[in-house]
Parts: sequence; structure tokens; C-alpha cells
Amino acid sequence: MKHPIIYIQAGAGSRTHAAHFVQLAGGHLRVVPNMPSAIRTLDASGDPRPIILFERRTRKIDLQNIRLLRSQYPQSAIILLTGTLDATERKAYLEAGTNSALRPDTDAATFDRTIRFITEYAFRYKPVHTAQPRLTGFRMPLWKRSFDVLASAGAIVLLSPVLLATAVAVRLDSPGPVIYRSKRVGSNYRVFDFLKFRSMRTDADSRLREMEELNQYAGQQPQPKAARIALDPAEVERLIPAIDGQGLLVSDDFVIPEQEHLQQVETEQRNAFVKFENDPRITRTGRFIRKYSIDELPQLFNILRGDMSVVGNRPLPLYEAEHLTSDEYIDRFMCPSGLTGLWQVEKRGGAGKLSPEERKRLDIYYARHLSPLLDLKIILKTFTAFIQKENV
Repeated sequence: MKHPIIYIQAGAGSRTHAAHFVQLAGGHLRVVPNMPSAIRTLDASGDPRPIILFERRTRKIDLQNIRLLRSQYPQSAIILLTGTLDATERKAYLEAGTNSALRPDTDAATFDRTIRFITEYAFRYKPVHTAQPRLTGFRMPLWKRSFDVLASAGAIVLLSPVLLATAVAVRLDSPGPVIYRSKRVGSNYRVFDFLKFRSMRTDADSRLREMEELNQYAGQQPQPKAARIALDPAEVERLIPAIDGQGLLVSDDFVIPEQEHLQQVETEQRNAFVKFENDPRITRTGRFIRKYSIDELPQLFNILRGDMSVVGNRPLPLYEAEHLTSDEYIDRFMCPSGLTGLWQVEKRGGAGKLSPEERKRLDIYYARHLSPLLDLKIILKTFTAFIQKENV
């Protein structure tokens, strides 16, 4: 295949036909479970003209995701995998940016003909449909971006002595880089380097095993990945009738029943969430800058370069974002990531600890009600409640 082919599944719980299309593509197809994984894979490929097989789920979520794909990868070919569409649905999917459609059980001849048409005609001779601006994903309002640039630039200048002093203190307290970088998912599922002053020792991760007895959330050990089966056409064909509607997740070199995979991921993530009282991995300087949120100040540079906004939803680690791709949660990514946000001020303002579900609902509320007045209220609350009282 001259262009990468990406298969985006409809999400957990849906019956997938990914294994069928892997066989049709002769193995030259990458299956991903959700939009964040798709965007990372498409960005990593570096090909401006990928072929995207998009498995239909529900109209609302599909149109939103297709518009996002079209805005981020305007030269891509998006093929909807679906059964029958009525005239209204067909028009909506085409306007969102879909190029063609295939049945989930399509035969090899039809698949080859469609791919050949895309590569030999649509890409080469005919400009791929470009969605109108109104169909793109989230776009930063001018008022918000203007405030972000002025506020972040001004804060960097005013706080430059604090930034410099903190950098020196971090470097003198323990060996290692001054800035800690981690990959986070922001608006439109875009991944960027999230900046903080380093507050832990550089060997923090390697010391986790030595401190398991301190872990408040120690869980069961993940089971060996025995459910993985080598990606062999005969094995895939044999497994399909036996999975009883669970669906298959297909990677580059193995397949696994979807339910088995979800159970493994849940166990691994539960064990990966480590929280310590008086965590000994935190340096003396780190404990101080965490208490007063000074470790967050490098995110002013994230704001200045457009990765984040002053106010928004906190950018999520990759593993968390991959679990929030259903209809009810996608709205939280349709607004900017922020240095502060609605659930942060609710928590710090005296509402106590919020459950993960409460945080998600507040994120969704902010995304749907974004306005200058709401941003102003959050900023004022942040100034009056910036000291964290948790010694964690």
C-alpha cells in the first residue's frame, strides 16, 4: 500500500470487523481503538494522505469526529464503514468530510476497487473535499487567545525572578533536569509536551518497587497477556466464531478479544495509579513548590505557544484520554486545556475532594458554556484558593 491505512474502531462494547479488514488489506492496516490513538498514529506516520477506515457508531459522535479528522488531515481519504444510510444521513456524512462508504462485511474485490480508486484517482487527480470552517473541531476564540498571549507574556515577565529562583533551587536540590515534560492530550485530542518544574527525584519511577508497602492503592497484579494470539489469518479466522460478540482488537503483531484487553488495561491502570502519603520521592524543593502550585508555572510557556489556555480543562495523560471517547465525554475535548479550570476551583474553594465522575461533568459543563464571564469567575476563584492543602 502506498498510503497508510488506519482503522478506527467504534469503541468498547461494539462488535468489530477489524480482523476482516486486516485480511482484506493483507496485513497492511493499523487498527486503533479510539480517536486519541488514531491521531497519534496519523501524526507518527507523517503521510499527508492516509486512508482512514471509520467504523460507524452514532451519528452525533461520528460527525464530530469526522469533522475533526478532516480539519486536522485535510488531504486524507475517509471511508465510512456502515450498513444502509438514508438520504439525510448520507448527506450529513458527506458534508462532514467522508469520501466513500463500505459495508463492514464488504468483499475483497469491492475493497480493492475502493482503495484503488482512492489512490489512483481521488488522491492524484481530484482534490479531496475540504470541510467548511464551521465543520472543523474546536477553534480558539479570538478574545480567549488574545487574553492568553497578554496574560502569559505578562506573567512570565513579572514572575521571572520566581521562575529563575525556582530553577536554581530545583537544580541544587537534586541532580537532573529543571523541567519535567510529559505527554498530555488537549483540545481536539492533540498531544503536546506538558511542562512543570521537576518536583521528584530523577530515579522516582525506579523506586516505586521499593516502596510498594506505602502505596495506598495497591491492587492485584495484572494477569499475563495469555489472551494475545499471533496475527495469523488462520488463527484469526478460527477465533472469530468463538468470541461470541465480544469483538477483536487487532495490533501489529497480535489479536486479543476486546473484553480480555479491557480487563487487562483496567488492572494495569489501577496499579499504575500510585499515591503516597508524604511521598519520599518528592524533593524538599518539590514539596514546597507543589504546595504553592509553583511547579505549574512553566505551563505559562505552554499557554504562550498555544498548547493551553489560562482557563480550560486540565490536559489528560494519554491513558486517561483514551477512556473518554464515548458520546457523553467527547465534549470535554472540544475546548482548550487550561492552567486552571472549573473543577480545580470547586475543589480548592472548599467543596472537598471531587470524584472522577464529578470532575468529568464539570469539564463537560465548562466546554459547553465557555464564555468570558465564566473564565473571569474561575480566575478570581483561583486567586483566592491557590494554596493546596493536601500533603500528597
